[in-house]
Amino acid sequence: MLKAFLHTARRLLRNKFFTVGLAFFLLVLLVAVFADQLAPRSYREIDVPNALQPPGGEAPFGTDQFGRCVLSRVIHGSRIALWVGAVIVVIQTAIGIFMGLVAGYQGGYLDSVISYLTDVTWSMPVIVFALAIVMVLGPSLNNVIIAMAVVSWAQMSRVVRSKTQSVKNKPYTEAARALGMSSFRLVMKHIFPNILSPIIVLTTLALPQAILATTALSFLGLGSQPPAPDWGVILNEGIDYIEFAPWISIFPGLAIVWTVLGFNLLGVGLRDILDPTLLD
Repeated sequence: MLKAFLHTARRLLRNKFFTVGLAFFLLVLLVAVFADQLAPRSYREIDVPNALQPPGGEAPFGTDQFGRCVLSRVIHGSRIALWVGAVIVVIQTAIGIFMGLVAGYQGGYLDSVISYLTDVTWSMPVIVFALAIVMVLGPSLNNVIIAMAVVSWAQMSRVVRSKTQSVKNKPYTEAARALGMSSFRLVMKHIFPNILSPIIVLTTLALPQAILATTALSFLGLGSQPPAPDWGVILNEGIDYIEFAPWISIFPGLAIVWTVLGFNLLGVGLRDILDPTLLD
């Protein structure tokens, strides 16, 4: 097992996309973990006399309309972005895996119903669907998490269903079924481990989508609420000052680009490595 792990690790590190994406991700993770130590001052600290100061000195990213340090707010915003993205992806992945396994393994009526629900969900733009749900539930970060998790599981479900249908008729699953193994044990022992590769790739690629979507909803005023240092909130607050204080919006925008790009590169690298059609 150790030999296989080291072989996989070497393959991953030889992949340029994965290596660069991992470096991007680790930097964001370190910033989020050590935000309190890295931030020059509290992201809530108001200093009106020094409002809208350009980058430099004690405020490397400048200050906003209330004199708050933009760098401190961007640094603490990384915690919100990673936490919200991770929670959404965990929930949507769990829903997608469950629905896909049930539909792919059971087939018949259950497959038809779940496939119909998946197609309906898949046909709707995620942001628009989530926007409608948040407007009904009310603006808050928790409601954004619920909305995004509810509307973004369809892709995972479709892929898991397809892979499950392929694996369940393999000789080793047929043999296990003939020996009297229960459906639950068969799925957990023989089917699920053999469809992990696409699940890992999709999960990695779902993280930047979740971060972008939640940031967009926060930008529209439906997610995190001021004075939370959410990147979407900072962007929204900087719109009115974009002509003479563009740094308020530029730096959280760059943070979003850095984080999303890192996860996308990670996902591309994992896809290249874990795709079974590629030769070693």
